[in-house]
Amino acid sequence: MTPEVFVDVLNNALYMVILMVSIIILPSLAVGLVVSIFQAATSINEQTLSFLPRLIVTLLALMYGGHWMTTTLMDFTIGLYLSIPTVVS
Repeated sequence: MTPEVFVDVLNNALYMVILMVSIIILPSLAVGLVVSIFQAATSINEQTLSFLPRLIVTLLALMYGGHWMTTTLMDFTIGLYLSIPTVVS
């Protein structure tokens, strides 16, 4: 295995991780920002008001994006397994 192939596989894996995490985290960050602005405007400092909407949005993102994430991860893994003979030889 040459260093170029290793760097290419690592680059693709890191891109996959960033893509998977961003699908889950970005909606949660957006809802957290909206809730924080609402809390600052109304001076309500309730912890469940900030936690519960983010939890619900994160679970919804997992529900709606789970199939796509699983399919993408399986395609990536199958591609890695199929590239083993070309990488080793």
